Amino acid sequence: MFDINFNRRSFLRVGGLSAFSLSLADVLRAERKLPGGKSKHRAQSVILVYLGGGMSHHDTFDLKPEQPAEIRGKYKPMDSNVPGLQIGELLPMMAKTMDKVSLIRSGSHNNDHHETATNWVMSGRFGSAFGDFPAIGAVVAHETGFRGTMPPYVSVPRNPSFTWELGKSAFLGGRYESFKAGDPNDKNYKVQDVSPADAMTTRKIERRGRLLDAVDGLARQVQSNDQINTYDEFRQRASAMILSGEARKAFAIDEESEKLRDRYGRTTFGQSCLLARRLVESGVRFVTVNYGGWDHHGKIFEGLDRKLPEFDRGFSSLVNDLTERGLISDTLVVCMGEFGRTPKINKDAGRDHWGQAGSLLFAGAGVKPGNVIGATDKQGAYATKRPVSPADVAYTVFDSLGIDPRKQLVTPDGRPIEILDQGELVKELF
Repeated sequence: MFDINFNRRSFLRVGGLSAFSLSLADVLRAERKLPGGKSKHRAQSVILVYLGGGMSHHDTFDLKPEQPAEIRGKYKPMDSNVPGLQIGELLPMMAKTMDKVSLIRSGSHNNDHHETATNWVMSGRFGSAFGDFPAIGAVVAHETGFRGTMPPYVSVPRNPSFTWELGKSAFLGGRYESFKAGDPNDKNYKVQDVSPADAMTTRKIERRGRLLDAVDGLARQVQSNDQINTYDEFRQRASAMILSGEARKAFAIDEESEKLRDRYGRTTFGQSCLLARRLVESGVRFVTVNYGGWDHHGKIFEGLDRKLPEFDRGFSSLVNDLTERGLISDTLVVCMGEFGRTPKINKDAGRDHWGQAGSLLFAGAGVKPGNVIGATDKQGAYATKRPVSPADVAYTVFDSLGIDPRKQLVTPDGRPIEILDQGELVKELF
């Protein structure tokens, strides 16, 4: 029996797990148990489903059926399996899943600019559009570290991007950037730097590594800086992942049954949710599932007619699959975008950016199921009860992982910066 009290650092190194016949997931399961059967913290992993562009709360989780057509839209409310809770009619699978999630109807901030708002909600700190503060996932990678061959922070298919990549590590440096997994819905999906070409043997990889060592040695003679060091770390970890059966297996989505893959939906979003489940099952600490395309300034109902069924199938399957596999108690699932949409439909039959109100979903890791937190006014324009800020969301994620949100990080020039300078735990979730 594995003793969680002995020094894990003695063997938790790249490639070091095989000698003990233990995977990183095994170690994390052991970590969950302390004397007396209590966990050190609520969550071991986080899955962030990020709805880039901003899903319309009016047409999904905060319908206003009594309002005029230019506010209520075209979708009718549907009863869910939570008494008294109705959601949009294009979310029938979520209607049967609401008893497993907590719905926050009062997500709120005051910024309507994509990049600025995205960096804010993904980090919990307000800054410029260019990402002054590290994303939550990057901080999690920094605080939990690299153990075994699995990266701590993975983005599927990649980080959000409007005009440039968002959700990055900022001053923490390149070593804490997310590992971009690519599109798991692609035919013959293989992850770059994890799945070697068919002709690559261990011997060839080692020979290539020696050649790269020689090139890197010359580079370090020319210039020694963080960029070179970060590259060297990435190369070593990528090589370890190629040779690691555990890493290859975690990304091998084709090992799932056809029936389960169909259940999630044969779409990029559906298969991304399935891969996220595989990754947290294998010990990845933070997975961002990036599902963009919600910026419906025009013809919003044509857009939602396509996107909502994909979301409905993929997200409900993720929550239910985690529950069925017993992973939900240790996995915090968060679903949000950078903002909601305007209450009134515009001249182009769309809804515009609206930071003052939006809906969020939480599940797992002690979250109270079937719960509704906060409210908006009659038009869905402003939060009238328990506003939840980006800092509150980030605080709750960090606290769930056992990370002190007030801990000070140090910038490359030696300045101490708190992980969060605002925010509080959303206690109503638990």
